[in-house]
Amino acid sequence: MWWFQQGLCFLPSALVVWSAASFIFSYITAILLRHIDPLVPYISDTGTIPPERCLFGIMLNISTFLGIATVYVRYKQVYALSPGELKIARLNKAGFTLGMISCFGLCIIANFQKYTLFYMHVVGACLTFGIGAIYVLVQTILSYMMQPKIFWIRVIVLLWCGSSIASMFVSSVLLYSGLYGTDLVQKLHWNPQEKGYIVHIISTISEWSLAFSFLSFFLTYIRDFQKISLRADVSLSGHNVCNTPNSFVADEHTLLIGGRL
Repeated sequence: MWWFQQGLCFLPSALVVWSAASFIFSYITAILLRHIDPLVPYISDTGTIPPERCLFGIMLNISTFLGIATVYVRYKQVYALSPGELKIARLNKAGFTLGMISCFGLCIIANFQKYTLFYMHVVGACLTFGIGAIYVLVQTILSYMMQPKIFWIRVIVLLWCGSSIASMFVSSVLLYSGLYGTDLVQKLHWNPQEKGYIVHIISTISEWSLAFSFLSFFLTYIRDFQKISLRADVSLSGHNVCNTPNSFVADEHTLLIGGRL
């Protein structure tokens, strides 16, 4: 059995690979069509103009679904491993809520492109990366309480994420403050000699760094998810859908995906 066939580890693996592919494929498409500059554009700029906008949107929507599934399975894992632990249970519920909000933000990014509704796109980015960073923090704290071996790896990723957010925030505020011109939101092509170009590059590099810090965090779930299985409990109250006598009850327990918790 290959490593990705063990338990549910394919979920975080698919989330990371698919999300990275959505960025890279839309970037390559935009470059080939000369819609953006090759040197480190904003991720959102790679999904602004058709046809790459369509590719960007549909792939990120699938990433949203994979993210929701991954966050849910992580919640159920912590819940199963720490019965009766009130502090862990509260952090786990908080982490689940934050993770779902972050995934919803990703859906907003996918469906409200930067040029279409800029402010909604910014809201989506804040939910995805801002709330997502708090989710990473909560999961890192849970790792300290439950999984000391993986804790330090997640601390490093958390610091990477935090530094990327800080760098992106400062550079973006400077860039859009009006010091370097107006209507920069609509600007897809930059000249290295232009005023504000260095700040622009710092901002875009920070955004790519932030995105891949998130993907790196979900990579740390792979080993944990190898020990998890998903089961469905089916309760039948009749021999067929038309005839359901009250006296008939049958239960079916089906293993959907291999592995164990």
